[in-house]
Amino acid sequence: MQDQTAELIASTNALALQISNLVLSYSLSTIGAIIILCVGWIIAGTLQKWTRQSLSKLKGFDHTLIGFLSASVRYGILIVVLVMVLGQFGIQTASILAALGAVGLAIGLALQGTLQNIAAGIMLLVLRPFKVGESINAGTIAGTVTEIGLFSTELKTYDGLFVMAPNSLLWNTPVTNFSRHKTRMHDFKVGIGYEDDVQKAFGIIKKIITDQKGVLSTPEPVYFVSQLADSSVVISCRYWIESAHYFSVSNTTTELVKAAFDHGDINIPYPQVTYHRSESSS
Repeated sequence: MQDQTAELIASTNALALQISNLVLSYSLSTIGAIIILCVGWIIAGTLQKWTRQSLSKLKGFDHTLIGFLSASVRYGILIVVLVMVLGQFGIQTASILAALGAVGLAIGLALQGTLQNIAAGIMLLVLRPFKVGESINAGTIAGTVTEIGLFSTELKTYDGLFVMAPNSLLWNTPVTNFSRHKTRMHDFKVGIGYEDDVQKAFGIIKKIITDQKGVLSTPEPVYFVSQLADSSVVISCRYWIESAHYFSVSNTTTELVKAAFDHGDINIPYPQVTYHRSESSS
């Protein structure tokens, strides 16, 4: 009986010793993990703030891209901190990194289209083929840019509709920017009758163009006969307009020229075909 009691006491002491050693070991690991987590959290926040401030000082750097890059720095550091914390408890970090790589690959394959939009959004924000407030045309998409995000770009069409276009579509399509340059050329063409006075028509068009606000005197407007068509003599004028007044000036020019030609008895013929039939004697 005494031997059994002594053996039980010895086993209990051994178990207590193992538990104390285990608690001590994990206590140190827990304390170390907490310290690493706190320090890593502070470093991640500090570097995020520093990245945002540094990028904000760069002239023309987009605010959306600043937020994305600074957040990427923070989360990247936190991932490293998490791996270090798990390493404190004896977990093999190599296997963790391999698992994270596999998970990242799986997520990348599943979100391939989304990642393409993010990559395209970053390129659009860096290279800036268009900015907010500019009017663009990209294939079937046309309108004024209202917001450029990491996933998509929002536009307002000319008839007031809302369009959300994926960034990958805009990046892979040639984009025409109507607002980037301050001036635009209007190639105005109109047909007059063969019996009408070309110089008189040029004089009317020149006066209309010169009197309009937004038309530039340099480069000088160019007037010429561009085509001798089947039913008309096509006269052309190429003149430069401030981009802000392009649509109003170009539309007004067409309207005023039609009214002035009517008043000046200059004919604008419509396409017509004349048939000649020869009668043979019976």
